[in-house]
Amino acid sequence: MKISKNAFRFCRIGVTVLAWLAFLLRSKELMVVIFLILLFSSILKIKRAPMIVLYSMTIDRLIKPKTVELDEKGMRFAHTLGSVFSGICVLLVYLNLKIAWGVVFLFALMKTISAFGYCPGEKIYSCMKNGCCSITRK
Repeated sequence: MKISKNAFRFCRIGVTVLAWLAFLLRSKELMVVIFLILLFSSILKIKRAPMIVLYSMTIDRLIKPKTVELDEKGMRFAHTLGSVFSGICVLLVYLNLKIAWGVVFLFALMKTISAFGYCPGEKIYSCMKNGCCSITRK
């Protein structure tokens, strides 16, 4: 599936910035927003993901976008994992557990790794799909 390269970058970086803001500001509401973005991204698939659509309907209309080829199923799997992880964060912060913001910190770290293009969720999907893994070198 091809989508705008800049829209994909906006999505990765945007969600990462929101995750760090949620952690730094201790914002439960921002964690809910992140959860909803990732949930709808997994339900609607990458082409109609909220952050992709937002960028495509605004900035991409002003400039001719370059595209990038993505594994749609891999991205859907990664967004599903992200929505589960962020959903756990939301649950923990609303339960006011002591470890809640520590888990949000770990989530923000994972999103930062993803923003740099090393998406752990997509790598897990690729390993499951291809029967190989970079850890075991099979």
